[in-house]
Amino acid sequence: MTAAGIAPEAEQPKEFAFTPENLERAKTIIAKYPEGKQQSAVIPLLDIAQRQHHNWIPRVAMDYVADLLEMPRIRVYEVASFYTMFNKAPVGRHFFQVCTTTPCWLRGSGDVMKALQDRAGCGNHETSEDGLFSVLEVECLGACVNAPMVQINDDFYEDLDYDKTVALSDALKAGQHTTPGPQNGRTNSQALSGATTLLNMRPGHRPAVPASAARPVAEGDKADQPDPAPAGGAPPAHEVAAEAEPSPGAHRGDAEPQKKGRPPQRIEPTGDHAGTADSGEK
Repeated sequence: MTAAGIAPEAEQPKEFAFTPENLERAKTIIAKYPEGKQQSAVIPLLDIAQRQHHNWIPRVAMDYVADLLEMPRIRVYEVASFYTMFNKAPVGRHFFQVCTTTPCWLRGSGDVMKALQDRAGCGNHETSEDGLFSVLEVECLGACVNAPMVQINDDFYEDLDYDKTVALSDALKAGQHTTPGPQNGRTNSQALSGATTLLNMRPGHRPAVPASAARPVAEGDKADQPDPAPAGGAPPAHEVAAEAEPSPGAHRGDAEPQKKGRPPQRIEPTGDHAGTADSGEK
């Protein structure tokens, strides 16, 4: 893997074509786009080409995709060179992309890089002699809570340190199964001690029901019942309180809020203003 990220001419293959299975996949993807918009399938087709060709895209593969989509080859080159997930040069079987942005750096990404240098035998922009490992420093991969972390091919490995990185590279070299995600025992991005919030969102958890809602009201238990109407026909206390509240449309300057059941009173004009309301005199 060169510093420029583009394979020299000597490493470029002379021909490329999709396997029958990948060609069918490509045709299925192209068919999802409206007529005349097939060029929009360029990214998924480049991904298929990269996975078929040992995790990198040679120039002939870009040309093949361009011809398949009937688009100018330079447009495919532009897409492949813009997106960093497309490798334009050979990489190792296990491609370590080490995040060295501030959160991971503060949490020890330098130790991760040193472990890869010591154990995998390659540093930044390098591939090991056996072709198993490639290492590249990258910017933020979006797993800052679990820093430091690396992306190996398609998977994230998080909460690393020097020893965990050594163990991970040794397991990959031996062909052993590795488990992506946090490497320190935590679940996803939870605290190491376990979940502390949103406990009622856990699968299978049923929120507790208040005791007053869970049991029927026993005879004589009136704590949650409305006030009974007092003797003499007077309204219950809670109705009186509700009537005393001003209506939503009442103005702050109203002298007295209207009460339920009482019609508005007509105020007759007096003195010099008598009769002007009906006669229209001013």
